[in-house]
Amino acid sequence: MDSERILTQLRVEGYETVSTFDAADVVVVNTCGFIDSAIEESLDAIGEAINENGKVIVTGCLGARADFIRERFPEVLSITGPAAYEAVVAAVHDVVDPAEFDPRFDLVPQPAVKLTPRHYAYTKISEGCNHTCSFCIIPSMRGRLASRRIGDVLTEAEGLVASGVQELLVISQDTSAYGVDLKFRTDFWQGRPLKNDLFTLASQLGDIAPWVRLHYVYPYPHVDRLIPLMAEGKVLPYLDVPLQHGVPRILKLMRRPAAAERTLERIAAWRSQCPDLTIRSTFIVGFPGETDADFEALLEFLTEAQLDRVGCFAYSDVEGAAANELPDAVDPDVKMERQARFMAHQAEISAARLRSKIGTTIDVLVDRIADDHFIGRSKGDAPEIDGVVEVALDTEDRGGRPAAGQFVRVVIDDASEHDLFGTLASA
Repeated sequence: MDSERILTQLRVEGYETVSTFDAADVVVVNTCGFIDSAIEESLDAIGEAINENGKVIVTGCLGARADFIRERFPEVLSITGPAAYEAVVAAVHDVVDPAEFDPRFDLVPQPAVKLTPRHYAYTKISEGCNHTCSFCIIPSMRGRLASRRIGDVLTEAEGLVASGVQELLVISQDTSAYGVDLKFRTDFWQGRPLKNDLFTLASQLGDIAPWVRLHYVYPYPHVDRLIPLMAEGKVLPYLDVPLQHGVPRILKLMRRPAAAERTLERIAAWRSQCPDLTIRSTFIVGFPGETDADFEALLEFLTEAQLDRVGCFAYSDVEGAAANELPDAVDPDVKMERQARFMAHQAEISAARLRSKIGTTIDVLVDRIADDHFIGRSKGDAPEIDGVVEVALDTEDRGGRPAAGQFVRVVIDDASEHDLFGTLASA
């Protein structure tokens, strides 16, 4: 989303993007600075840009640590933190003058730059976070929660759908908290009064886009109101809930805003109302103070929760995080072993849940076409982080082939640990 906003503004001002370092007058590197692997990937990208081009502007989360970047790459032209769109554009101005406005060609405004395929798009509804999780430094980088007004989000969504978007992926650092900073007050959009809250936003988005997918939703009690929207098909039956652990003592050390027992109860209640609900989550193993007994309890939590899609990180210190000062650090080899065991345990759960779909007929959104098959996603698959649905095609039948962005009905014939396999349903 940040990259799209920067590119959109630069294009409005007459700049063009190019596909090679050699052809560029300046390179903008948008970075991540949360976990070690992302930091290293960002540093590698900066180093490559410097080696290949030499004129480099750095922005994004890692940009909040300007001294750290300068120490490694003193030749970087400019460094800005996250969401500093105007500062990035100003830094580009310092290197390359914007093209002159020509009324013969520029009377029609350029559409926004979108880095995703034509048929899906991310919609950021807020920036920042009010939590103080001990392992996280996002609030220090992104600031406190700042929600966009509901009318601005809905207007953007209408424009995206008008341009061909079939699926809106709603994102923020804490989607459940949307509107808290606005005190949920009522605004007006297209002459209608609408509250700045997540239920109203999700309901309205469901009237605009065929598919609406919610990411980064904390399991607060008010999230329960969303489940009927999913059961009736207005919002996809999919929740991305970053639980992080399943043991109350570890959650307390993490300063997470939810207890494990209530989460299991809430998941059970959600599924009783919406049996097709897909739940994705992320967890951290090897957190300081996590004992063998805690880890075994976490595996039991997974067994009971029966989550569909799960990612797992081995804990590592993040500069500036409060958890760095916690006692009883877990041995690195133990952390790696726990991560492997966690993923193996979850793999069996995920595979079993996918096997239960064999013999069913589901809706699939087509992403790309090959000669003898196409790749799509079900309502339970977010792009790039979940599995896919691979659908066999008759190579002789070139006429009725689906196109990317089209919805089709698919009969599921087989399943693996991550993916589903099927054939087009008969008309």
